[in-house]
Amino acid sequence: MVTFSDLITLILVFFILLFSMSQIDIVKFRTIADSFQQRQILEFYPSVIPFDQPSAEPEVKSGEGREAEQDLNSLLADIQSYLNENKLTDVVVATRSERGVVLVLQEQALFASGEATVLPDAYPFLDKVGVLLSEIPNFVKVEGHTDNRPINTYRFPSNWELSSARASSVVRYLITTEDLDPKRFIAVGYGDTRPVAPNDKVENLQKNRRVEVIITDPAYEEQ
Repeated sequence: MVTFSDLITLILVFFILLFSMSQIDIVKFRTIADSFQQRQILEFYPSVIPFDQPSAEPEVKSGEGREAEQDLNSLLADIQSYLNENKLTDVVVATRSERGVVLVLQEQALFASGEATVLPDAYPFLDKVGVLLSEIPNFVKVEGHTDNRPINTYRFPSNWELSSARASSVVRYLITTEDLDPKRFIAVGYGDTRPVAPNDKVENLQKNRRVEVIITDPAYEEQ
């Protein structure tokens, strides 16, 4: 009995110490308190408190995950090959990031200055992207970006409207030409809030006026 009492006292002190160092979850605390009365902890019962997260184990991609990865890598290779063949690498950049396949399209490849109507010269490239998208089920996010020079027209009172309209124009073109599911697309306008270069010279202003098409990685969506 003395040994048993000693053990109980030590366990009590231990939980008091934990309580003093953390924020207590009242539901879990009551469960633990009840377990003392029922002697579950000392009789090798399964844990009375379910784990919030299982222990960390090396993440192994499922067959579906590996297939999605291969699809994106194949898509990137196809797009880069198309850009090289058509000498578009100066105005369109295709990269692979944790978000998925990212296409950065400079303003001059898509729109006239201060406008949001897709130029006919951009049709062949967007058609190619649309065909590739029709072969995979991935979600697509289209982001519009501008430089920090103000705009104030009837159609676009500010850069917010211009960037949003440009993203929407690209989405509308892709959906219309290839009959893609609109639920797969998101159009976002960031205005001049996410520049990739300082707005201090002509070259940098040109870099910031862009549309980014992100063909998302399913693993990134889950995160």
